[in-house]
Amino acid sequence: MVSRVIPVDPFDLVIFGATGDLAKRKILPGLFRRFCDGQMPPDARIIGAARTEQDSVAWRAQVVEAIETFLPAAKRDPKGIAAFCDRLSYVAVDAMGDAGWTDLRAEMRDAVVQAFYFSVAPSLFGALAERLHHFNIARQDARIVVEKPFGRDLETARALNATLAAHFNETQIYRIDHYLGKETVQNLMAVRFGNTLFEPLWNSQYVDHVQITVAEEVGVAGRGAYYDKSGAMRDMVQNHLMQLLCLTAMEPPARFEPNAVRDEKLKVIRALDPVYPDHIVRGQYKAGAKPSYVEDVENPASRSESFIAMKLHIANWRWNGTPFYLRTGKRLKARKSEIVIHFKETPHSIFDADAGNRANVLSIRLQPDEGIDLRVTIKEPGPGGMRLIDVPLDMSFADALGPEVADVPDAYERLIMDVIRGNQTLFMRGDEVEAAWGWTDPIIAGWEARGDRPVPYDAGSTGPEEAAILMHRDNRRWREI
Repeated sequence: MVSRVIPVDPFDLVIFGATGDLAKRKILPGLFRRFCDGQMPPDARIIGAARTEQDSVAWRAQVVEAIETFLPAAKRDPKGIAAFCDRLSYVAVDAMGDAGWTDLRAEMRDAVVQAFYFSVAPSLFGALAERLHHFNIARQDARIVVEKPFGRDLETARALNATLAAHFNETQIYRIDHYLGKETVQNLMAVRFGNTLFEPLWNSQYVDHVQITVAEEVGVAGRGAYYDKSGAMRDMVQNHLMQLLCLTAMEPPARFEPNAVRDEKLKVIRALDPVYPDHIVRGQYKAGAKPSYVEDVENPASRSESFIAMKLHIANWRWNGTPFYLRTGKRLKARKSEIVIHFKETPHSIFDADAGNRANVLSIRLQPDEGIDLRVTIKEPGPGGMRLIDVPLDMSFADALGPEVADVPDAYERLIMDVIRGNQTLFMRGDEVEAAWGWTDPIIAGWEARGDRPVPYDAGSTGPEEAAILMHRDNRRWREI
């Protein structure tokens, strides 16, 4: 089975921050993969822009190094790299000044899609937006891509949205959250809304609870200065986990189009109940084989959390009474991201007590191996009577769809191509970002007012014991990390 490549129109893509870490690790290798997959038209062009004074030849050498560093050898053809580099050029620009902008204008073409990727700190968004218009570079149909963080609270998110809105309208702004570009996240919508099997059961009458987990093995070393000002709540829950929650809980949109999908996600955020203090567990990893959190961030007095677990409720008819449990953390036992739907047990078991009563579990795995797993109850083979066991109906993309389709595009690859196509379905809208901060701010303000400190947990564990107790109080338990 061969994946279907959807072509895009000719484009000029400008990457501000082209010499930065994100461009090297994700954006440029991702664009190279799309080029190798035949998804770029012959006259597509990529223009790097950054403060560094260098020419296009020097930047191309950096791009080649990034591809060779961050893509496995099997995915980098030397002839393909050379052909890809023919599409690259570089302009040195000063985001806060006037240098280089006329040179950038000279590089742009008029009859192609125009996109600008702001792979820079949010403090530079306003300056970039202003200069794109001051130097008559951005057309009225130009698109800009902005990375998180989208503010650090409601006030700063509103200010950031206002800054962007001064120069671009909402249909031009693509707020990127790479979790929404994952193949399995989109398959969640396909499973729900493309099959009659699940949607009738997708409610509080049949769902006992939902678990959403994003666990990481790595710590915060190298990001300590940023992370300690944010913590897991701002860095992960307010955006990534919130998006997974919305896609899991939202109502079916009338059509699969950007505003219809985003309208339904917004309704979920607005329906979230406030969170009680005893429904939140915050933690910091301790020293072990590697440094502790406070050593990584070089702040012995830090009260920022590297782990958080929460119990949430959505106040609407579909989900009334069904808890959603969210957890995310650094330096945990394994790298694992999944959405797990725990259905209720059968209302009456016709089998004897030894057979037991079972409940179906649907898990959507985001990483490390994307796939979908449904656990169902069957009779254990053999003559020993009616003994019931749970078995998985497991669909990993690699096994079910073959190596060509299993080698699915990276999230950044898909999302950048969606920008070129003008498809905003998998990008956050301004009111959605503000609603998420409006829910998050009181939670953070609450623990700051109480002076709460994160509880310590062992590096390489599943998190603080208090997180397990949060579930045990409800006679439930977390899925194994």
